[in-house]
Amino acid sequence: MTRSPHPPRWLAALAVPLLLAGAGLGGCGEGALRRSRGAPAAAAAPADPDPAAPPSVRDPYAAARRRMVAEQIEARGVTDPRVLAAMRTVPRHAFVPESVREDAYRDHPLPIGHGQTISQPYIVAVMTELARVEAGARVLEVGTGSGYQAAVLAELTDAVYTIEIVEGLANAAARTLAELGYGSVRTRHGDGYRGWPEAAPFDAILVTAAAPAVPPALLEQLRVGGRLVIPVGDAYQELEVHTRTAEAVEVRRALPVRFVPMTGEIEKDRR
Repeated sequence: MTRSPHPPRWLAALAVPLLLAGAGLGGCGEGALRRSRGAPAAAAAPADPDPAAPPSVRDPYAAARRRMVAEQIEARGVTDPRVLAAMRTVPRHAFVPESVREDAYRDHPLPIGHGQTISQPYIVAVMTELARVEAGARVLEVGTGSGYQAAVLAELTDAVYTIEIVEGLANAAARTLAELGYGSVRTRHGDGYRGWPEAAPFDAILVTAAAPAVPPALLEQLRVGGRLVIPVGDAYQELEVHTRTAEAVEVRRALPVRFVPMTGEIEKDRR
């Protein structure tokens, strides 16, 4: 998506910041925490804005998002300007339950129900940067969770597909994305183990739950030059980047992480 001088579309769509009770329930594995020293927390600043005020005033979390990006993301080495802009734009607080909304921009994952979490902001930014999503790229996310990662991706490209194994969570994320103006994101209820073959090939695939091994179908659905970003492991996990070339698949290990496990057909690989 090309950025414009106009207010973020979620503000234009809603006129006032969202206060969605129960929005942002977790998915088949959205959630991770890097095992490293944390950056300073970015405190949220909830308030009741004046609907007649300018967009910057109507969004009481804008300053918290800027601090989040500066202190938690840029300070740890994420440099892609499009990724940083997306993280400053997407209203993370709208993807978490009201009970934890004041912590939406802090430096840790948050519980969002069904044993799931919304990922630490830094991890979302790192995975997005590693995927190298260009404008117009076709991207698949496995594990919609709250829909937050999909919204960040939708700031970079208009061809985002996301699949969630829990039907209720898939429906909730679809509603949240639509209400925030991300209606172009294609959502599906299903097991992401076999990807989304009719929409393939993809320029990037992001998996937001840990797998004991990389699902073969996901590698097969990568375009040549495409990148799969996935946490791999059980007790010990590493975030891996698999890049498909004309002859093979190149693998790079990025950093240790802790994600909830991927569920569904992948569980047979744990037996």
